[in-house]
Amino acid sequence: MEIRSATPHDAERISSLIRSVSRFFTLDPHGLGAEGFLARIEPEAVRGYISAPDFRYAAGFIDGELAGVVAMRGTTHLYHLFVAPAFQGRGLSRLLWEHAKADAMVAGNREAFTVNSTPYAVPVYERFGFRVTGARVERDGIAFVPMALRPGGGQPA
Repeated sequence: MEIRSATPHDAERISSLIRSVSRFFTLDPHGLGAEGFLARIEPEAVRGYISAPDFRYAAGFIDGELAGVVAMRGTTHLYHLFVAPAFQGRGLSRLLWEHAKADAMVAGNREAFTVNSTPYAVPVYERFGFRVTGARVERDGIAFVPMALRPGGGQPA
């Protein structure tokens, strides 16, 4: 997989990829009640995040096709990590996470990483070393579980 920094030109494909897996985190399979979240993954919104100085997006491609995306807000919060359904189960989420983590650490992260995981992805993040830090939250039509990881492998206090 080729991983590179995402550009505003990638926003359409990134938006489409995230929408393709939205059933894993919206409470309603059709996204009812999650309109606010879904608006934040529309191409124009994604384009804005990619261009914002506090976000770092990277896209992973296999044979020219967008296979996955990872985004950090600042250097501590894993904002997005999604792999297209056709590419799941191949270890791509780990490659994308390792890329984002290394980039964040070079940029100065010495604190805990955080993520609001979909309930579906909690086991994936646990394999990366994250631990659940709070109860499942259902808000604005989506469900998530707060998790954290210290860069050195220790657990957050």
